[in-house]
Amino acid sequence: MTVIVPEHVLEESCNGESVKDRQIDGKIDLSGEFTVPDSNAFGHSFRNYEKESERKAGVEEFYRVNHINQTYAFAKRKKEEYGKLEKAEMSIWECIVLLNEFVDESDPDLDEPQIEHLLQSAEAIRRDYPDEDWLHLTALIHDLGKVLLHPSFGGEPQWCVVGDTFPMGCAFDESIVHHQYFKQNPDYADPVLSTRLGVYTENCGLDKVTISWGHDEYMYLVMKGNGVRLPPAAFFIVRFHSFYALHRSGAYQYLMNDEDKEMLKWLKIFNKYDLYSKSKVRVNVEEVKPYYMSLINKYFPAKLRW
Repeated sequence: MTVIVPEHVLEESCNGESVKDRQIDGKIDLSGEFTVPDSNAFGHSFRNYEKESERKAGVEEFYRVNHINQTYAFAKRKKEEYGKLEKAEMSIWECIVLLNEFVDESDPDLDEPQIEHLLQSAEAIRRDYPDEDWLHLTALIHDLGKVLLHPSFGGEPQWCVVGDTFPMGCAFDESIVHHQYFKQNPDYADPVLSTRLGVYTENCGLDKVTISWGHDEYMYLVMKGNGVRLPPAAFFIVRFHSFYALHRSGAYQYLMNDEDKEMLKWLKIFNKYDLYSKSKVRVNVEEVKPYYMSLINKYFPAKLRW
């Protein structure tokens, strides 16, 4: 049986029709158009984790290992270790070049180097939201935490760097991809960590929630620790863009506060570009680099601690 990860959030079409998102509360204009492609870079539907393909077995094995080993204690330990920002000092563009050596093993939709996906996402958003330069830059930098894979950062295994993220310290929601493998996770049967709220309280706010360790959380820590001048929505997008159980399936909303709900509107906008812009269409890096360098200089310090 083929299972497609549910997409309840956006008004989307998979037949090439335009997609529009609009917030009409008078605060911000989220109007925009994006043509959802029929298939991913392999010719399959997006986020189809059971489609027979060369990558299917590898992706499933990735999530098996991930779900067994991502525990509350592990995530807190990694956050403390990498939150010190002692691994390196480099610019944003230097990090982009470094990241280009890797392909994400958890992604069933793309097997290109990371810079291709970053620029595809950023350029698609730039076309539809030309005045939101912070959003263009957020798309460019959202995956830079994947440098955790590099030997100079400890050469972390992919299972604790990439893939979907989810809250630790409370029950694993069934909407999480390959949920069955959590049964082998030590937290699965814990009398506290296996409950709906676990160590949290209702509507405590996602800023108080420990998220499974990976590139999202790491890049969020890098941004916070270096005084990045992007708006709060950018930080929210970077930290939770792989939290599909929330922004695609609507799970864990009971942990959100009012500010989270406002930020989630931007994350939903961003997500369709993050997911559906993955393709074999190449972006001319040298042609677009000057524009993105101007944004990097505007919002980031010249060098960052990593």
